[in-house]
Amino acid sequence: MNKIPTIKYITPSNTTIIRETNGVAYIQSRALADIEYVKHSFSTRLGGVSEGIWSSMNLNFGRGDDEAKVLANFRLYAEATGTDVDNMVYSMQTHTTNVIRVGRADCGNGVTKPQRFNDVDGLVTNEPGVCLVTTYADCVPLYFVDTKNRAIGLSHSGWRGTVGKITRVTVNLMRSEFGTKPEDIITFIGPSICKSCYEVSEDVAEKFKAAYSAEEIKDILTDKGMINNERKYLLNLHAANVANMVNAGIPTDNINVTDICTCCNPDFLYSHRASGGRRGGLCAFLELR
Repeated sequence: MNKIPTIKYITPSNTTIIRETNGVAYIQSRALADIEYVKHSFSTRLGGVSEGIWSSMNLNFGRGDDEAKVLANFRLYAEATGTDVDNMVYSMQTHTTNVIRVGRADCGNGVTKPQRFNDVDGLVTNEPGVCLVTTYADCVPLYFVDTKNRAIGLSHSGWRGTVGKITRVTVNLMRSEFGTKPEDIITFIGPSICKSCYEVSEDVAEKFKAAYSAEEIKDILTDKGMINNERKYLLNLHAANVANMVNAGIPTDNINVTDICTCCNPDFLYSHRASGGRRGGLCAFLELR
């Protein structure tokens, strides 16, 4: 069994559960865990076979790791979490707001079959046994569960996806494909970089100022002032994604926000910022039973 390090929590909100099966540690949302027809999880660094900077549960094929070890990690993770690796659908993400519908014909894509999806940062389905997979190392995983029509969505939201409102794109696609109503969606904003760890320059800050109301921006940006002749800000992607969800019509009581920061916990989770880019990748998983 891998020893789970002491976790530094963002807040005492207790929105997540940490589980361990056969040495593989993973994170779940308390809110989604209560939905009996949904499987979901978020991976950690623990329980895999990768070594060095990718140690040990690297689930990203594009970071220079031995691909055989990455596939072995996927198999270990699937076994630990009760998922079939051949049912996974894994997209090639490029910080877009592109979201697509997938189904049984796409199972295995990007994991046990060649990657066919480029520039796709979000996936939706209403077919049981199709496991949606997106990858992370500080960006924000967004889980969507339509509790009325039994449809799901999983989207990757870095600062570009957040300011571009990938939430709205995901909800709109679920509406058009499955008849989803925003008020029926339960969401989880998963483990990702917290405001205290995420310093950005003025060019990024200006994009957020243009995309959000004056009231919303109070929770999203904190001006740190001039540092080395450049104005810096702290960016709260969690608050921005909450605003996106509210603006998409999702009730606040249905929005659940992580209490774990990737950058604050580099021994437990991969963080691009904490590692200077020398790292593996985490994955979010969402599936209808």
